[in-house]
Amino acid sequence: MIEQISINPKLVLFLLFIPVFLISISFHEFAHAFFAYKLGDDTAKRIGRLTLNPFKHMDLIGTILIPVASFASGIALIGWAKPVPVNPQKFRNKRLGDGIVSFVGPFSNLILAIAIFLLLLVLPEISLFNVNEREILLSGILKYGIYLNIFLFLFNLLPIPPLDGIHILHAIFNSKITEKLVNLGMVGSVILILFLYSPLWKYFNQLLNFLVQIFLEPLG
Repeated sequence: MIEQISINPKLVLFLLFIPVFLISISFHEFAHAFFAYKLGDDTAKRIGRLTLNPFKHMDLIGTILIPVASFASGIALIGWAKPVPVNPQKFRNKRLGDGIVSFVGPFSNLILAIAIFLLLLVLPEISLFNVNEREILLSGILKYGIYLNIFLFLFNLLPIPPLDGIHILHAIFNSKITEKLVNLGMVGSVILILFLYSPLWKYFNQLLNFLVQIFLEPLG
């Protein structure tokens, strides 16, 4: 006799979250590539990154290891894609072009969050699975999509290298200081990690939860 297999609902949710996660990060990178191309830089297009295909944007650490680690630790599925290469030298206005291309990535995630919100307003409640007497609803998966995209929007706007926010800051406030920050390279990544473990991260999460609730409260 075959014994009944107990399925972990969290594992099922994780697997269902993956498509939403891949669409969100791919849409972000596609936005970068598309606007870079429109402004004169075909670097991303030439290497096949001007696409919504998530496999073209996958990063070993950000798209595979971090999401698995976040699942194992019990936190929300988070991660990132491989950054789209951009050559600002090809823009007519180097600083402005770099700022625009940097901004449209996070902005695309805000647009995606709004689109999911509008979809949830008209979508009837749909049950996907019943795992161990726990009902998994499509709305729950899509609400995660709102959370993830608001997170990507806010996180990438942080003016910390190598995030998009530092390029946007440099485009608005052109100075030797912001120029140095844009070109910090690996040092910038260290600063970002220190930020994640600093008391300031608490305030970021408070702002994130505040914005997410603005979307989720009308949905009930």
